[in-house]
Amino acid sequence: MNQPDPKLRKRGRPPKDPDALGSTRDKLLRAGVSILTEKGFSAVGIEEILSTAGVPKGSFYHYFDNKESFGLALIDSYAEYFNRKLSYWFERVDQSPLQRFRGFIADAREGMSRHDFRRGCLVGNLGQEMGVLPESFRQRISGVFADWEARTADCLRAACAAGEIPQGADCNELAVFFWIGWEGAVLRAKLERNADALDAFSQGFFKLLGAFPQATERR
Repeated sequence: MNQPDPKLRKRGRPPKDPDALGSTRDKLLRAGVSILTEKGFSAVGIEEILSTAGVPKGSFYHYFDNKESFGLALIDSYAEYFNRKLSYWFERVDQSPLQRFRGFIADAREGMSRHDFRRGCLVGNLGQEMGVLPESFRQRISGVFADWEARTADCLRAACAAGEIPQGADCNELAVFFWIGWEGAVLRAKLERNADALDAFSQGFFKLLGAFPQATERR
């Protein structure tokens, strides 16, 4: 039986198994998120990502044209992951709206603590680097924040309907304020390697909402 000439194989060509292809791309994205939530995009080279993922260079270029296209895919992948997290917390039916909100904050705080406050928010990290990043990142990052704000505003409107916060509260404005402040608190938590900034901001935000403790502690 004739065997294909190995010289005819394209350099760096990944296996044809669809599951293996998806797994390789997922490995690259997971490695990118892991590294870039801790380090800056401009400071990380492709070689570090390849080494972490255990993927050859040829496979990287099968999926991504360059580091910029990889970065855009990372933003999309992280947004999908984070949207699942927001949906899990904000759409729970076994808790009141502000309980859901507090649960999301507690979960995010625990996640940072689990990594010794070395990792932050990928989208927030990229936003801080925007001055040296490809312009294509700007609209993508802004769109992610706008989506998070919309989901947060929906949760706050539910809190209004439940009487947990004043009926006249501007939920869209509050949601924008939350994400501006929360991303700053995440940055400060990474800087100081503790949860003090997260706790200070979240406590201040709930005071701003005018929420009464007994209203958020109902079961």
